[in-house]
Amino acid sequence: MSEITELLAQMSNDNAGATSELMARVYGELHRLAAAYMRRERGDHTLQTTALVHEAYLRLVGQRDIAWKNRAHFLGVAAQMMRRVLVDHARAHLCRRRGGPQQRVSLDEVCISPRTHSADLVALDGALTRLAEIDARQAQVVELRFFGGLTADETARTLGVSTKTVNRDWLVARAWLRGETAGRQ
Repeated sequence: MSEITELLAQMSNDNAGATSELMARVYGELHRLAAAYMRRERGDHTLQTTALVHEAYLRLVGQRDIAWKNRAHFLGVAAQMMRRVLVDHARAHLCRRRGGPQQRVSLDEVCISPRTHSADLVALDGALTRLAEIDARQAQVVELRFFGGLTADETARTLGVSTKTVNRDWLVARAWLRGETAGRQ
């Protein structure tokens, strides 16, 4: 069992020392993941990378019903938590400007645009949640590649599958998300 997996097992047993040690070991990876998420956000975003890491981490350590399998499982859940933090932030932002002009864009525009608007992120989150119900691995591939900024090889290593499988899942998931978001506009 790797050191990270052992720390995750200890963390599940409410070992505060293991939680601190885990944070020290994975902080760099979490920060890199958060930075990739933030690169896709609008330029005037009020949430900073470090705050995203900390908020996601607080949500992660608050999960008592997860049986952590390994480092890859932890990072996959961390990516989900970061997405949820950003979606919650986007929803709050939209509530503040409710009634103002909103512009819909396609998934292609979201994928091409270096900045994602709050409404786009909320719509993409809904579609990604529906995709996870159909194919959880494809949803994980999208989270890690699109939101996390991982390469196909890094995603393959994280999920424990081949790069070919990641590339196939990426193509299918993107096509499905395009169709799903186009039908909702």
